[in-house]
Amino acid sequence: MNIHPSSIIHESAKIDPSVNIGPFCIIGRDVEIQQGTSLLSHIVLKGPTTIGENNTIYQFSTIGEDTPDKKFNGEDTRLIIGNNNIFREGVTIHRGTIQDKGVTKIGHDNLFMAYVHIAHDCIVGSNNVFANNAGLAGHVEVGSSVVIGALSTVHQFCKLGDHSFAGMNASITMDIPAYIKVASNPARVVGLNSIGMSRNDIPDESIALIKKAYRVVYRRDLKLDDALTKLNTMLSETDDPCLNVFIESIKASKRGILR
Repeated sequence: MNIHPSSIIHESAKIDPSVNIGPFCIIGRDVEIQQGTSLLSHIVLKGPTTIGENNTIYQFSTIGEDTPDKKFNGEDTRLIIGNNNIFREGVTIHRGTIQDKGVTKIGHDNLFMAYVHIAHDCIVGSNNVFANNAGLAGHVEVGSSVVIGALSTVHQFCKLGDHSFAGMNASITMDIPAYIKVASNPARVVGLNSIGMSRNDIPDESIALIKKAYRVVYRRDLKLDDALTKLNTMLSETDDPCLNVFIESIKASKRGILR
């Protein structure tokens, strides 16, 4: 284990011998850091927090801090982080609250650029990119292979479906279905994330089918229930798993989808 002598480690912390901890880091109680993770310098980790394998955390990040939510009263809530994530300079992530499930959760292989903020009780999937100063309010759910542009913000309780895309400076206050691309402030739908779909090896036939489904939902002036009926018919005829992801992301919306 390589721990710089200027760093302070709580006696209850569980740190794998392969972890590297640079100068001026503070690791609080009930923090677990698994093998291969690297803390570069000037990082604060508070628990209960579990950080998986091969993560890299850059300087001035604060991970696992108490939420500023006024309802929080020091309860024993958690932050769980998966493997192979990169947290660039100044990233902040808060633990959960008992008003929700008591946990904030981050998946695998995500890139969080400088000054990204992830608030309490957020659930973030895998293979996502959050550009500089992107911010999630509390209770937000982000799927996998999602891109959130610089300076974009997401309102509490919103959901962003798999492979969705938010352009720079988007202000998102409603749910974004899978594969949908939004931009502007306030955010508006500007099409499908076709480039992202191709880059993530979604088959051409599935992309073509999702384009048809997009036109049903966004171009035919149908009520959402009527549009879903047509999408379900398409699904019964094709049994396409990517189309099913699109349909389920719409059905899962509680705030209403941006349309």
